[in-house]
Amino acid sequence: MNRLNPSGTSTFRSARKSAVVVAFLGAASLLLSSCAGAADAGSQQSADATPAAGGNLNFAVSVDRGCIDPQQVGNNDAIAIARQTVASLTSQDSSTGEIVPWLAEKFEANADATSFTFTLRDGATFADGAPIDAASVKTNFEAIKALGAKATLGSTYLSDVTAVTVKDARTVVVDFSKPNAQFLQATSTFTLGLLSPASAALSEADRCAGKFSGSGPFTVQSYTVDKEAVLARRAGYAWPASTNSNKGEAYLDTVTFKIIPEAGNRTGSLQSGQIDATAAISAADAKLFDGNGFWNETRANPGVVYNLYSNESSPKLKETAVRQAISKAINREEITETLLTEADQPAKGVLSHTTPFFTDLSNLLEHDPEGAKKLLDDAGWKPGGDGIREKDGKKLSFLVTYWQSPKEVLELVQQQLKAVDVDLQLKFTTIADVTAAQANKDYDFSYGNLTRSDPDVLRTVFASNTARGGSNLREALPVDTVLADQAAALDKDARQKLVDEAQETLIKDAHSIPLYELSTTISASGKVHGLKFEASSRLDFYDAWLSK
Repeated sequence: MNRLNPSGTSTFRSARKSAVVVAFLGAASLLLSSCAGAADAGSQQSADATPAAGGNLNFAVSVDRGCIDPQQVGNNDAIAIARQTVASLTSQDSSTGEIVPWLAEKFEANADATSFTFTLRDGATFADGAPIDAASVKTNFEAIKALGAKATLGSTYLSDVTAVTVKDARTVVVDFSKPNAQFLQATSTFTLGLLSPASAALSEADRCAGKFSGSGPFTVQSYTVDKEAVLARRAGYAWPASTNSNKGEAYLDTVTFKIIPEAGNRTGSLQSGQIDATAAISAADAKLFDGNGFWNETRANPGVVYNLYSNESSPKLKETAVRQAISKAINREEITETLLTEADQPAKGVLSHTTPFFTDLSNLLEHDPEGAKKLLDDAGWKPGGDGIREKDGKKLSFLVTYWQSPKEVLELVQQQLKAVDVDLQLKFTTIADVTAAQANKDYDFSYGNLTRSDPDVLRTVFASNTARGGSNLREALPVDTVLADQAAALDKDARQKLVDEAQETLIKDAHSIPLYELSTTISASGKVHGLKFEASSRLDFYDAWLSK
């Protein structure tokens, strides 16, 4: 969401820069319309109570991948922990999509958005006492680039950086090799959050273990893999984003993130008071916390919707007709109507409807089982005696390797594919096993989404030459050029056309097989206040507090 602050916080001082102002503000107008569907729903938090300091908030997450380094993590549970430990150069207003100051009190871009200048606020420090200055920004961005594929998100955002230049102690300039329409929004994300320069010298394992010093309102007190992470209030923190109501230290003494893999155990733990809140209650149980001393708050996640990602290096899934048939066989409305909450919507494109530059492409995702059968018949895949199609002695059978819940979604997709004689086997495993399977090309389908409030998330996920992209292991295709071009397009209409073209190609050729949009619901005890979503539907504990 690349909107600049029209009040002048993000300054564009000369007429020469007017083109980029129009481009970014044009994106903002589109953003405002798309964000209208992202309004919070069902909140029962008290807005007028006076915050009280102190206490520990127990929050349950469902999975732990053994890393809480904000510059390396990519799954939502790890992000919930990591986000609290770092501040970013900018923030993004969750209601308007506006990019506003945080560690940078002012920011500007040149006429073609190839160079961005940030002026840092005075007095901010890292948890180890080092100053947050221009040199530390340079160290962070260079460290993220050095992480390469391990910085699955940040390396993509910085992929075309040619130089990070320290002009003086408070001024840093980031230069790109080509126009970069997505960069200001990227600077608001957790993955470009700043760590102490000393942390850049740590091993990747030590950073994953939480031994880093961050810039945010909380520090890592302890981290035990597969058990819990405890964050402690940062003494002296006083540089919040303007999107927060709190202006000093965090109210909570500590936040304890408990790893509770089983959905039923999370429900029981919240009911019994063993935890105070979670964003991982099953759809079936969410209504249990609608009142009766609890509250729910839901926000749709922008970005790439839940997809089946096919391994196109395998002979069967290299066939476009096979992928197209699988997409046609899926009834997306049935998934959301029977298994998910009222806040969840079927995919209407590769992007969620709350993402800037979203276009409704649901006409390309219609449930068409007869069309699926014809595609497979024409491609030579004929029904076998056991109800599974086959060709040249090979069965049209696939394995999806996944770690996310609810498993019922994939079980329903399994049934829908069986109706067109395609066999889908399900393998539930750990994040580490899924990552290893992808690295070894030992899978047919993976499953997941990626949250980001900018359409450049398409390039991150689907371009064959990006760190996270190419997850479907396809060869380079012309759509890669389109994905690159949209990231460089400054004109609103031009970028919209490119984003639409990329989505249409990804859907028509079934490089993307979208299923449904993700929404995140916080379920919490009534004693929890101020726990909220940031613009990308990441959790923000800085304003959170507990009733005595």
